[in-house]
Amino acid sequence: MPAEKGSFYITTPIYYPSSALHIGHAYTTVAADAISRYKRMRGFEVFFLTGSDEHGQKIERTAVSQGMKPIEYIDRIVEGFKTLWKALEISNDDFIRTTEDRHQRVVQEIFKRIYEQGDIYKSQYEGWYCTPCETFWTERQAPEKVCPDCGRPVELLQEESYFFRMSKYADRLLQHIEQHPEFIQPVSRRNEMVNFIKQGLEDLCVSRTTFQWGIPVPFGEGHVIYVWFDALTNYITGIGYLDNPELFKKFWPADVHLVGKDIVRFHTVIWPIILMAAGLELPRQVYGHGWILLEGGKMSKSKGNVIDPLVLIDKYGVDAVRYYLLKELLPGLDGYYTEEAMVTRINTDLANDLGNLVSRTLAMVERYCGGAVPVPAEYSEVDQELVTLAARVVPDTEQHIERLDFSNALASIWKLVARCNKYIDEMAPWNLAKEGRQDRIDTVMYVLAECIRQVTIQCTPFMPLLPDKVWLQLGIEGQKELHSWDSLNWGRLPAGMKVKRGSSLFPRIVDEEDQKKTDKEKGKSRPAAEAPKETAAPPAPAEKPRISYDDFAKLDLRVAQVAEAKRVEKADRLLELKVDLGTETRTIVAGIAQHYAPEDLVGKKIVLLANLEPSKIRGITSNGMLLAASDDQVVEVLNPERVEVGSRVK
Repeated sequence: MPAEKGSFYITTPIYYPSSALHIGHAYTTVAADAISRYKRMRGFEVFFLTGSDEHGQKIERTAVSQGMKPIEYIDRIVEGFKTLWKALEISNDDFIRTTEDRHQRVVQEIFKRIYEQGDIYKSQYEGWYCTPCETFWTERQAPEKVCPDCGRPVELLQEESYFFRMSKYADRLLQHIEQHPEFIQPVSRRNEMVNFIKQGLEDLCVSRTTFQWGIPVPFGEGHVIYVWFDALTNYITGIGYLDNPELFKKFWPADVHLVGKDIVRFHTVIWPIILMAAGLELPRQVYGHGWILLEGGKMSKSKGNVIDPLVLIDKYGVDAVRYYLLKELLPGLDGYYTEEAMVTRINTDLANDLGNLVSRTLAMVERYCGGAVPVPAEYSEVDQELVTLAARVVPDTEQHIERLDFSNALASIWKLVARCNKYIDEMAPWNLAKEGRQDRIDTVMYVLAECIRQVTIQCTPFMPLLPDKVWLQLGIEGQKELHSWDSLNWGRLPAGMKVKRGSSLFPRIVDEEDQKKTDKEKGKSRPAAEAPKETAAPPAPAEKPRISYDDFAKLDLRVAQVAEAKRVEKADRLLELKVDLGTETRTIVAGIAQHYAPEDLVGKKIVLLANLEPSKIRGITSNGMLLAASDDQVVEVLNPERVEVGSRVK
């Protein structure tokens, strides 16, 4: 992709309306949306095209089987596509339908131009055809009479057809790929396509006579144009080829055709050869991403394993679904979907890490700084380390986005999120307040607030609803100059802005059974989905009955050191700790996973109630309890650092 600012044109495949779309389709479109939003933030004029591929034998057969005309059948499904894209906050500039007149004119013009120069000719076709994939195969390619792509039976066709001289352009295409290594990405896809072309290209059958649901060949009565020739041409229809020469000149050639790996061959062999024959430039890049798989393999309606993204959006929210999709798929590789993995990702990355960072920071700004972003004092070495990391994260994130590596772009941003959370624990503003060190509190709070601003800007292409919520809480909702990518230089957040801490950005998703157990243990009942109410300041703790010294003396409180820590599987609140008491090692389970990462506890000294009756928690015997202080916003493990392990607390 070009580095200079200017125009940027990206496309998704146009989706086949044989059924509702699933999360695999959603990934492609969300990914295209993310790069589109990023490019707009960088000052590019963007054109983002998606649409629907509406012709072919498969559509005709399906519509007839349901007693409908093809267009009636399609209209209903296409409306579902548009509903999904709206729900996913997709910012496409156009939605192309191959049944539109503007598209039919373009397809017929390109077909006619290639025919008139002798690259399309009439002959008799006899070979194998896969109707579900709308793909022709030779005897050599389908020796078992099944489709090499989908594994379903192919049909033997015999009919008069027009053929496209693909073989004529094979050497020219190989030369283009060699001279433009970025043309097919990732590299593994490029290698596959080079090998495919070198095996020899057959001339392609580009018309059919056994059905009528397609664009008519303009000079061949009874012939309709092959559905892939028709569909691929959408990429020039959508930007005004024939109708709007200025628009076409501005945006063609496309910067990226983003497609699934199963249709890379059509986009890197058939499509570029059509363009070569028509005398048009080739797209700069075709990027073939992997699939989102289930445990049973690829999603398909016939398997009954399709995951409806609208259901997930209703359940978890659009930003959470977009984040999960973009985080899970590494460049060129397949990813696996489970709802459990989605919940874990949301609770860990969004609720625990980002949401908790914003909530804790703004709560402390309210408590220690009068509710306004403070003026920082002189930066310490630790403060400067965080400033340096923030500066380093920006180019890392940019580099990953430019490569369409959204997973690692988000991982880069989350390095800053994780460091901020650790910084809070290291700086311990609650202790600074006790010591009266307001200058340090002001600096720490400013550093955190500015980091939150920068993280939010970089998250904008991925989670478009998040920014407005954060800007409102930071008190900068009307200051668009502070929301831009160009403002990602340190210190742009003005001091004095009044924060408005609101509800949690990403409420934790609570397992109903876990919540029932927790509520029972606490002697209360609360609906599983209800989030704890946030208050401006914690209520004063209720007075408990006084006890005698003898009662207190029954408690065996000792200093211990955490030797190992890990999350308890399928329990978002729990950590399993191995603690050293000097004379023995014990296992305990602590409900602090929302506030501490396991690695932050290893080596930390704690206060342990050592003579508590052992209890079984999630199958783990917990032999003791660590002590922590909490005010409903911050949980702090008691940390007697200067006392030897094994010492008694009295």
